[in-house]
Amino acid sequence: MAVIDADAHVIENESAWDYMLESERQFRPRIVGATSGEPAVDYWYIDGRLMPRTNVEKKLPEAARDMSDLSIRIKHMDGLNIDIQVIYPTIFIFPTARRPEVDLAICRSYNRWMAAIVAKAPDRFRWVVVPPLLNMDRVAEELKFGKEHGACGVYMRGLEADRRLSDSYFFSLYETAARLDLPICVHSANGSITSHDFFLDEPGFCKFKLAVVGAFHSLINDGIPERFPNLRIGIIEVSAQWIPYAVHDLARRHARRGKKLSDSVLRDKRVYVTCQTDDDLDYILGYAGENNLVIGTDYGHSDNASEIEALRKLRTEGKLATGVIEKILDDNPRALYAL
Repeated sequence: MAVIDADAHVIENESAWDYMLESERQFRPRIVGATSGEPAVDYWYIDGRLMPRTNVEKKLPEAARDMSDLSIRIKHMDGLNIDIQVIYPTIFIFPTARRPEVDLAICRSYNRWMAAIVAKAPDRFRWVVVPPLLNMDRVAEELKFGKEHGACGVYMRGLEADRRLSDSYFFSLYETAARLDLPICVHSANGSITSHDFFLDEPGFCKFKLAVVGAFHSLINDGIPERFPNLRIGIIEVSAQWIPYAVHDLARRHARRGKKLSDSVLRDKRVYVTCQTDDDLDYILGYAGENNLVIGTDYGHSDNASEIEALRKLRTEGKLATGVIEKILDDNPRALYAL
């Protein structure tokens, strides 16, 4: 059995923008300043906005966090008994650009940077491609590039371009993702400047976590899995405690429309959710089933979703049957990401 970390991160450095075209260099994000205090936080300056470089796990060597030396990161993975990490971006947790041309330049450069890194150890790392969603006419080529260079998913945030994820604006993306056998991976994040800035001073629960739970609800309620029957969906880094509430609410709304929600919603809609070791997994499994939960470490971060020992703890704490643990660590992420 392999052990697959379904949600690990890279902390981008400025070399991520070396792949910009000469005409795009004016849009290059740069790291600026650092606040006083402990721990210090530095910022990305992007398209006229400051965005935190975010919750970096200082206990990890920088070369492991930014993947500039894969040997260090792989040695740590070996110590944690992790065979494969699926790499998510960090900078895109926030809405990164106001203008389509900046969005395209940043996404395209990031994707080529990540492809070059993962190509050095493709048996240990896979990644999720970031689509330039302010440029829908360019999304298909980025997804195709990702698929050809080791990507195993498509990065999305709970809100994108000031739209819900069930909006028809995204249908061409879903068609392309399904055709390429890439799941959409809705990560704890917010791509709407309006929503993000409304919740600017709150700690992240409303602007990041609830946005993703809302995305799950709207995708199911608005019939996206039925419209795209080959599309898989990942709900990443919001734990799994919310599943019973969301499923119960969906069942009531379906009933009011004279419909019946499936008793195995996640299985039938091809939705996979990352859980945490401190979730009430026995209870959650009654709603999620044992074939649709995965787990990640949030490697590289130090926020409240980070659990560097998560995969090992799932095995050693003995809360679940061995067969269920093996599914969460291997079978289910392998199915989600088509590994």
